[in-house]
Amino acid sequence: MRTGKPHANARAARGDTAGAGRLARWVPALVWMRGYRPGSLPHDVIAGVTLSAVLVPAGMAYAEAAGMPSVTGLYASLAALVAYALFGPSRILVLGPDSALVALILAAAMPLAHRGGAQAVMIAGALALLSGGLCAAVGLLKLAFVADLLSTPIRYGYLNGIILTIMISQLSKLFGFPVKGESFIAQAREIVRGVVSGHINGAALAIGIASLAVILACRRWAPKVPGVLIAVAAATVAASLTDLAAHAGIAIVGTLPRGLPAPQFPMLSLNDWLALCASAAAIALVTLTDVSMLSQTYGLRSGAHVDRNQECFAVGVANVAAALFQGFPVSASGSRTPVAEAAGAKTQATGLVAAAVVAILLLFAPQALRTTPQAALAAVVIAASLALLETRGLLRLYRLRRGELVQALVCFIGVVLSGVVAGVGIALALAVLMFLWRAWRPYAAVLGRVDGVKGYHDISRHPDARRVPGLVLLRWDAPLFFANAQIFRERVRRAIDEAPTATRWIVIAAEPVTDIDITAADMLAELDDELDTMKVQLCFAELKGPVKDSLKRYGIFERIGERYFVPTVGRAVGDYLETHHVKWHDWEDDA
Repeated sequence: MRTGKPHANARAARGDTAGAGRLARWVPALVWMRGYRPGSLPHDVIAGVTLSAVLVPAGMAYAEAAGMPSVTGLYASLAALVAYALFGPSRILVLGPDSALVALILAAAMPLAHRGGAQAVMIAGALALLSGGLCAAVGLLKLAFVADLLSTPIRYGYLNGIILTIMISQLSKLFGFPVKGESFIAQAREIVRGVVSGHINGAALAIGIASLAVILACRRWAPKVPGVLIAVAAATVAASLTDLAAHAGIAIVGTLPRGLPAPQFPMLSLNDWLALCASAAAIALVTLTDVSMLSQTYGLRSGAHVDRNQECFAVGVANVAAALFQGFPVSASGSRTPVAEAAGAKTQATGLVAAAVVAILLLFAPQALRTTPQAALAAVVIAASLALLETRGLLRLYRLRRGELVQALVCFIGVVLSGVVAGVGIALALAVLMFLWRAWRPYAAVLGRVDGVKGYHDISRHPDARRVPGLVLLRWDAPLFFANAQIFRERVRRAIDEAPTATRWIVIAAEPVTDIDITAADMLAELDDELDTMKVQLCFAELKGPVKDSLKRYGIFERIGERYFVPTVGRAVGDYLETHHVKWHDWEDDA
């Protein structure tokens, strides 16, 4: 006699398997660790050690540039590397402090960090927590498409604005004198005043220029050589042997705290949390855009598909981890990921190895970085910024799409003059406005028949196109919605008025129409009445099924009549010729 237990056990097994599969989707480490090949270990170890050689000085430099203690850059790097190795889907993507976020963190932290460095760390952690929560939510809710909100021209504009802001903020460290201004204009004015007044520290400038030259030279002629490590190590040794901090008055990193960061939740007032929301949203948007682009680039290169929603979730978790371990917002690194790839990284274990190197440094050798000159770290940030500066793209826009070049320049000026947080808001608003503009005033074309070419084509591009007497074919290249409904109505009437013969039918070539809202439907009802008084029949060709269903719900489908919704423009022309007995001796049905 059979019992229900085998079936119950089978269902339980299937349920366990499904649950494990869902867990593995969001924690990819469960998959790659289980299938890890021992042969990959030497490659990952070498790549991890190589990566740490670039990651340590870069992390410290970005922390200093963001107004944080340099050790927070190491804390953020450590937390992000471990978190992404566990939750990240990309094989070699490297997360950590990034130059694109530096100015955003600095702009958000400076107005609130009035109680010193500890307060700045708390604020930066809160930013990472808020932006990380947003990124994780985007991934969980499958909203990764928000990363597409920033078009390429707008991305050029805000990124160039951020980079210029960062470089100005680092020039004072390169010259060896402090500035107090917070805005781009104020900092630039103070730097010029300091240079003219002779406040330049010659030793700091020499170290900064030499470090910058080494980094750029290695990048240009020996890309596999860790120029950042060489420059920072040489500057640290030189400052230590000659005691430049005491003799020349250069600024140095100072003593780093020994040990790993302790978990710490950012403790801020409710007003401070609310004040950080806009900055956190801007950081999340920039982070998602960078991560989406880099992960897709390396995914295509390796032939592996990367789920963008999972990527957003992973970068969100990495930011939350950085927040809880005294770090600040992190993103995908466009400079360190190629280092890991070139060093032979095979799996996410590369990030764990690099994290282990950072942990060993913090535990056993924090004093090794005590005499690192601030000017050398400024050179690291400036070199990274120069690498991200987009000039070729702007020249390409100048040649191909000058309207989009204007968008990039407006966004750039907005970032420079209004600040990076407001600038990213301007970038996002500009992107939405440009989308609405294109949909608001879309292209519309009257169609005709061109000899020797199949189909129907824009008569403005083909002046020799022939038109059927009494028939107007009008293509509308956008959805029909509240903003463009009256423009569509005017375009229909103009097409009828400009027709060479009295119009009997007007056929809307509606394949590009992906939606019709209630405002547009009301307009169509009014237009149909108006055309009836003119003895003109309104027809639609190639209208998509879901849009046609909407018209049925609105009552427009029955109002116009089913026979006037045809599958192709050719069929519409054929029906018109048959209905009105119009003879067109060269007619060929392309339906």
